[in-house]
This record gives sequence, C-alpha cells and structure tokens, in this order.
Amino acid sequence: MSYLREVDDPRKPSNGTLHDFVEMLVIAVAAALSDCDTVEDIAYWARAKEAWLRKFLLLTNGVPSEETFLRVFRVLDPKQFESAFRRWVGGIVGALSGNIAVDGKTVRGSGSGNETAIHMVSAFATDLGIVLGQEKVSGKSNEITAIPELLEALYLKGFLVSIDAMGCQKKIATQITDQGGDYLLAVKGNQPTLLEAIETAFIDQHQSEGVDRQHAVQKGHGRIVGQIASVLPAQGIVHLADWPACKTIGRIDSLRKVADKESELERRYYICSRVLSAEQLAAAARAHWGVENRLHWILDVSFGEDGSTIRKDNAPQNLSLLKKIVLNIIRLDTTNKTKASLRLKRKAAAWDDDLRMNMLGLSRR
Repeated sequence: MSYLREVDDPRKPSNGTLHDFVEMLVIAVAAALSDCDTVEDIAYWARAKEAWLRKFLLLTNGVPSEETFLRVFRVLDPKQFESAFRRWVGGIVGALSGNIAVDGKTVRGSGSGNETAIHMVSAFATDLGIVLGQEKVSGKSNEITAIPELLEALYLKGFLVSIDAMGCQKKIATQITDQGGDYLLAVKGNQPTLLEAIETAFIDQHQSEGVDRQHAVQKGHGRIVGQIASVLPAQGIVHLADWPACKTIGRIDSLRKVADKESELERRYYICSRVLSAEQLAAAARAHWGVENRLHWILDVSFGEDGSTIRKDNAPQNLSLLKKIVLNIIRLDTTNKTKASLRLKRKAAAWDDDLRMNMLGLSRR
C-alpha cells in the first residue's frame, strides 16, 4: 500500500468521489489474487468479501461498483502504476542476479474492429520467475522503441539480458552494457552482415577443436528434443565498434520428434558480451524460451488475459499489470508451503481468508 499511495488519484475531487483510491487498488489486487480475472469478478468478489475487507480497510462508502472500478482503470496513469510496481518489486526482492529475459506478448482480447490489440514487452527474472517491469508498444511502433524504455527503468548491473532477434540492435546492446549488464541477443536476417559473419565463422571452424560444443537430449510429454550448442570467441568476427564488448558468438541446433514426426533442423545464432561456454549458452537460451511457459502461457491460461474484452483507454494495460502483480505475489510467497500450480494457489487464496491475508501481508486495523 505504501507504493500504491505514490500513484496519483486520476479522478477529479469535484466529481464527489465516494471511494478511497488506494483502497480500490488494494481490493483489486486481493480480488485478482483470489481468482478474479475481470472487472466484473473484482466488484462481485468485493461485495461478497466486504466484511473481510473491513478488517483492513475503512470502506467509508462501502465497496465500489463494477463501473467505478472500470472508470478508474481506464483513467489511471499506467506510467505511474508501472513505476510503483517496479519500486515495489525492487523493495521486496532485494539484490538479484541471473538472467533477465525481455519478450513481448499481444493481449489479443484488447483489439476489435478498428482497434489494434495492445502489445506489452515484459522483463522477466528467470531465476525467480517474476516480472520486473512492462512497457506498452506504441500502436505505430514496435518493440525496438519499447525495449530501451523498459531497460532504462531497470537495474541491469550483473545481469545477463536476453532478447530475441527484434531486439538485436546496436543501440540496445550499447544501452545494456552502459547500464552495467551483459547482453545475449538472437541474430537473424534483420542484421544480415552480422549474421553472415557468424555463419561463416562456424562453417570455417566446423572441424576445429576451438569450438566448444554441448550435446543434450530431453525427453518428456511424448516428445524428444535433441540439441547441440556451440560457441566461439567473437574476436575478429564481430566488430566491437558496432557491438560493444562482444565476447562470444553462439549457435544452437535443435531437432524435435513428436511420435513419428520429426521436425526440420532449427538453427539459431547469438552474440553475447559475456564469455559463455556451450553449456552456459544452452542454459541461458532455455531460460529465455521459458518465458513462453512461465509468463505468457500463465497469463493466458491461468489469468484469462487473451479472453479479456476490456479495450478502452488505459484499462487493458493497467489490468495486465495487475495480473503481473498477483503473479509476483504468488511466486514470491513463502507462507503457503503446499506444492500446487499457480492456478490452484489462486483458488486456495479465494477459499481461505487467512491464507489470502498472509499472502498479501495484511494486518488488521
């Protein structure tokens, strides 16, 4: 609540506001933790749990209606909300290390007719499985402009920041190193000169003992995935004036077999400002790909994000952040020792008032 108090109430006092702004945000977080995915759910849950909420909140004029919640989320400044979120994350997790995966996701339900669905770029701490921040992609732009804004607000020193080929830009690589971090960037056709140099280097060094390689086979869920990760020093291959501090180039070859069907060879290339072994490259790449299952899939399946039909003004962006707040609360929670999926933990929070109170760190008035 101390961080939420830093967010300005977007409503005009002259309109005779009935409900405390910060209390509304606390209710929304508690409801979203309690398996509520829509504004309608939040308002209905608040009415059902009014007696419980009054243990912590004043609720001078009762609980807000669905329309009131929606109006507030539509006009709430997403930049301020996001800034408070980042400070909250920084305050509760303390010093971090490891990998940060930067990746984008379209909130499909936020588009209709002439309205384009919003696209959010998120920074994901892969070791803890939490979101560190998000940035909305401008409707007339792409991730190339959103990524620098997102990175600028984050503490990168000591982190390995992985981004897919869209973020393989000289300015982004420079920004990451200037902020004290290291980059791991996927290289594709949008950087043709760089891609050709890396491809040629691995062809020329095919039989060389200087290539560090790791072979791995993973089995599970009815499929077999074979992978070969290879790395070479970047010296003499990558121009440091363009890609500052680049030390390693990498290649990962993957084949997948599901039942009797075998996929074609998939080959990915990388540059990195850190000296990596083939094993470390493979681990960092897996951590980045894990964003799909540990963040995007969770938001769609467990939080129903793509099914949301909220489209107006700032509401889609703010509700997306609300769900990431709850995701972080669950992932960082140490009070509930039971092993259960994120979906079941939300249901448990909905059923058990004491559990919900402990997860939120609330104390009675």
